Amino acid sequence: MIYYQDEKLVIRTMEEADGPVFVKEYTAQGWHPDPAGYQMRLKDQAEGKCIALTAVYLGNPAGSVYLYLTVREGPFKGKGWPMIVDFSVLEKYQRKGIGSKLMDTAEQIASACSDTVCLGVGLCKEYGEAQRMYAKRGYIPDGSGVWYRDKQCVQYETACTVDDDLVLFLSKVLAGKGDK
Repeated sequence: MIYYQDEKLVIRTMEEADGPVFVKEYTAQGWHPDPAGYQMRLKDQAEGKCIALTAVYLGNPAGSVYLYLTVREGPFKGKGWPMIVDFSVLEKYQRKGIGSKLMDTAEQIASACSDTVCLGVGLCKEYGEAQRMYAKRGYIPDGSGVWYRDKQCVQYETACTVDDDLVLFLSKVLAGKGDK
């Protein structure tokens, strides 16, 4: 399904062929993608658990994001809000508006089932651009502090590592919603 299209960019449902392209491209930029992760997301999509989106820029897969319809972890579990997961745009395609359009699309889809959308963002510097983008888009921390592997961190605790699993959870009231 195509969710957005202009002369350069298409936002569509993820296809199986996208996974190997992303694995190759993310490996080239020094990341360590898990090929099985794409298969898991496609399986979740087939089972109706998420909507997997691919941004295609000038014919090339350039970024992706997953919108889970039910939160399975963290402070938003059980609230009925959809959750944006694993948002990313390949470095060579950044600063072209692709990430903003991916987020616009995910938020638009989320608004069909909830007045609020949530996400978790990593805390190390590699997530700095995403942190700034989320703040500019109106996402605010939920106040529960930092989480590590689905467990809330406790002050002075030393049982966490600064890696991709150390996150801060944020939420956003969607435009036109929640203003009652």
